[in-house]
Amino acid sequence: MTVPTPPQHADDYQQIHDGIIRLVDTAHTETVRSINALMTATYWEIGRRIVEFEQGGEARAAYGTQLIERLSTDLSLRYKRGFSTRNLWQMRTFYLFFQHIEIPQTVSAESSLLIQRAKIFPLPWSAYVRLLSVKNPDARNFYEKETLRNGWSVRQLDRQITTLFYERTLLSYDKSAMLQQPAPAEPKVLPEQAIRDPFILEFLNLKDEYSGSDLEEALLNHLMDFMLELGDDFAFVGRQRRLRIDDSWFRVDLLFFHRRLRCLLLVDLKVGKFSYADAGQMNMYLNYAKEHWTMPGENPPVGLVLCAEKGAGEAHYALNGLPNTIMASEYKVQLPDEKLLADELIRSQTLLETQLTGVELLASEENQYSHQYHE
Repeated sequence: MTVPTPPQHADDYQQIHDGIIRLVDTAHTETVRSINALMTATYWEIGRRIVEFEQGGEARAAYGTQLIERLSTDLSLRYKRGFSTRNLWQMRTFYLFFQHIEIPQTVSAESSLLIQRAKIFPLPWSAYVRLLSVKNPDARNFYEKETLRNGWSVRQLDRQITTLFYERTLLSYDKSAMLQQPAPAEPKVLPEQAIRDPFILEFLNLKDEYSGSDLEEALLNHLMDFMLELGDDFAFVGRQRRLRIDDSWFRVDLLFFHRRLRCLLLVDLKVGKFSYADAGQMNMYLNYAKEHWTMPGENPPVGLVLCAEKGAGEAHYALNGLPNTIMASEYKVQLPDEKLLADELIRSQTLLETQLTGVELLASEENQYSHQYHE
């Protein structure tokens, strides 16, 4: 129920309302910045300890690769996420690339030391991860300084590196004019979006939950139930399963295991018409799943792309990764028919849109009634 505001106090209320929003948004932004700084300082320190361990003699140097693998296994058992061999190698490289940074040694307590070191790293960890791909130290230093000077987001930094901004600046006759060119604009990242940065969620060992639109969420819920109701062959494995390819993060909407085929089924829901890009993305997911998610003795995974467009639905299996046509034929026999899935998709979409519209209309009527009542 909306509490009415007397007209004479409307401006005063708006002022305190807007002030509180600014205060909370600032607190959220500073919280994200603090977490990022501590995370970056922690990863720098882990990299330093790995490098210094390796420098402790020939025997330790030879043990380097085994050290990373053993640390990854043991730390992953304790913290679950964030300590893959790839991540640990990245921390090691981060220290080697940024070991010239002057780190204060005036405090002894580990927590105080981390807080002091966090002040040295003004960029988010994801920006440093992107900088690690720049092998030229001068170029890397240039991009770091320009990111700080211009306040580039990670996406803007990535775009500048990809378009060789450093090299173009070197070749330019008017370097100052080049440096004054603004990076392509992009929407502002809200604090609630920043806190869902996969790097932060991984570092804090928090559950990675993704919240889409009401319709997409409801559609995924319905499809998950529908797949499980098709028979005993499907076992639910996960939802919005996150995967990392190079330095980009992706999500698979639904993940099942087909007991008879002994393989994973990756389901990706797309809003819009099916395109070759959707098929290419699914094949990328399947290659990742085959390498990282498939257990010994299981068959290669299969993908299912579901496309929901207004008044139409499509379902396409991705079977290109299977080793032979015989297995592909067997998969097609055992898996639900594509037309059946497409029909169910559009039926569910129509039903859910009607339900959601009804809820919105009901809420609108309640608000209207409440407004009339207070008048």
